[in-house]
Amino acid sequence: MSINEATPQDWDNLRKRYPAIERTDKDMQPVTEDMVNSPGHYTQGSVECIEGIQESMTTEGYRGYCKGAAMKYLWRYERKGKPVEDLQKCRWYLDRLIASHQEQSET
Repeated sequence: MSINEATPQDWDNLRKRYPAIERTDKDMQPVTEDMVNSPGHYTQGSVECIEGIQESMTTEGYRGYCKGAAMKYLWRYERKGKPVEDLQKCRWYLDRLIASHQEQSET
């Protein structure tokens, strides 16, 4: 028998034999990921990539990295199709650069 030949009785029997998994409203909620502050692909276990980068560099090197990343996002924000997201990413790196300078001035 082909799928086109199945009767309503056949479909009912199939549903009884292989019941569908019941989903709740909770299951149907879309998972939203914060692509600016904590994108999942930048975390391995409990370590975020930026933390590993910071620990692997001198303070001067880390600041250069943050400055370069901020410049990159500012440079291309009008070309990628998500200008607000890219500007937020620019600010994310700029905030880390500022924090690095603030930490130094506090010590």
